[in-house]
Amino acid sequence: MKNYQNTLNLVGRLLIAAMFLPAGLSKLNAFDGTAGYFASLGLPVPTLALVIAIAVEVLGSIALIVGYQTRVIAIVMAIFTLAASFAGHAFWNVPADQMRVMQLMFFKNLAVIGGFLILASNGAGKFSIDGRKEAN
Repeated sequence: MKNYQNTLNLVGRLLIAAMFLPAGLSKLNAFDGTAGYFASLGLPVPTLALVIAIAVEVLGSIALIVGYQTRVIAIVMAIFTLAASFAGHAFWNVPADQMRVMQLMFFKNLAVIGGFLILASNGAGKFSIDGRKEAN
């Protein structure tokens, strides 16, 4: 049963990273445009917010993939995702024709946060750097 759990944990980490890594890389590749978008959201210091977003999404994803400091990274990414949900998917502030999509994205992010919290609780599992450290 434990190998089953470890395998599912690895697949879960990879799937979560599959959402955040491309998002972070696309922000990096379109830095100026994304900074402008962040400014349009009313974020204070949008360039700094963008650098933080890229770092969390790219470095956090890599850490999840290899299973390094998974519990801490999961908490950081949960907090980041919560902040991004309120800043970027505020469905209560958009026109009616955009509300449904924004609401779906907001609640999708809440589900992702739930996944991060489970990951923070359970750790990376055996198939990870963290798991190798625990075995030694």
